[in-house]
Amino acid sequence: MQKGQAAIGFIFITLLIDVIGFGIIIPVMPKLLSGMLHIDINETSTYGGYLLFAFAVAQFVFSPVIGNLSDRYGRRPVLLISLLGFGIDYLILAFAPDYWWFLIGRIIAGITGASFTTASAYIADISTSETRSKNFGMVGAAFGLGFIFGPMLGGALATFGTKVPFYTAAGLSFANFLYGYFILPESLLPENRRSFDFKRANPLGSLMQLSKYSEIRSLLLAFIFLSLGAHAVQSTWNYFTMYRFGWSEAMVGYSLGLVGLIVAFVQAFLAQKSAYFLGLERSIVTGFGLYTIGMFLFSVASQTWMMYVFLIPYCFGGIAMPNLQSYMAGHVAPNQQGELQGGLTSLMSLSTIFGPLVMTHVFYFFTTDKAPFYFPGAAFFLGGIMMGASMFITWRALLSKSKNV
Repeated sequence: MQKGQAAIGFIFITLLIDVIGFGIIIPVMPKLLSGMLHIDINETSTYGGYLLFAFAVAQFVFSPVIGNLSDRYGRRPVLLISLLGFGIDYLILAFAPDYWWFLIGRIIAGITGASFTTASAYIADISTSETRSKNFGMVGAAFGLGFIFGPMLGGALATFGTKVPFYTAAGLSFANFLYGYFILPESLLPENRRSFDFKRANPLGSLMQLSKYSEIRSLLLAFIFLSLGAHAVQSTWNYFTMYRFGWSEAMVGYSLGLVGLIVAFVQAFLAQKSAYFLGLERSIVTGFGLYTIGMFLFSVASQTWMMYVFLIPYCFGGIAMPNLQSYMAGHVAPNQQGELQGGLTSLMSLSTIFGPLVMTHVFYFFTTDKAPFYFPGAAFFLGGIMMGASMFITWRALLSKSKNV
């Protein structure tokens, strides 16, 4: 038990440092790209969407490969390679002379960006049915805490120069690699490993493998809508708030820091408690409902204070994801956890291929004269529709499951 707790601690720190590195660059990207491309912030969002698109395509292709390699060779070596790749990516971004180098850096990060996939499989390896929700909640907490310190640090560092956040992110990634090299134990026992299967390792094959899990098949569709809808926040928050309210890099960083604080609290403490008091199924549906409400409220926000208040229902929707992961992981064999997590990451990557492009272009379109009406919050409204669809599908799937028991 003590060894397992130590491993959970390492994975928590690994993801925390990863997300801090990612979060550091978020506040500076809109104005950095705007200055580089000599265009307005609202139009810049579409170029930010292309960067996320490049990252997602690379991750979609390589995530199932990474997940299956971790099922064959263990989690440790795969996780370390991904950490090294992120460090190289941030250095490329720091020295990028033009926009095309940004694209190259994002592609490299997508290829090696296996930390979430492998860390999730690592947690599944060492968790019991009683601790699975709590441990997956710690993954969410790491992301939440990373988004507390990352964007706030990025906004503060931007006062010393727009490239300083990238140097810092690279340093954190390389430090994380060294930490993992000397500390991280292997979690996948030799008897639980399986041979590498290329059919399972290609992205479409990985998605096809997900279809064989009949008990969670409908939940996968809800997972897709959730991932797509979330990009209304993930892809446009910094551009929207700078354009709509004139926020500075520091203000963007502070707002995302608050998001991280609430999400960390929700996923570390409330996710497991909600599963206990409401039941796993109801906690998932309730979380999706809160996500939906938060999105619709964001879409009509007209003042800065509203964005902060409306964060509350949205962030409390965070009880859904760890419980959804726990539910799905509980229906998969131990030697297939890497495949499952790789498949889920492929779904998220697939949503990131289309989500940022859709959301950033919707945001930009409804801020131009070409739109039938002016509606800067249109991306959030679309996100709310997708979250609502996710809630409905999940409710139907879990209700059907309950009736068949």
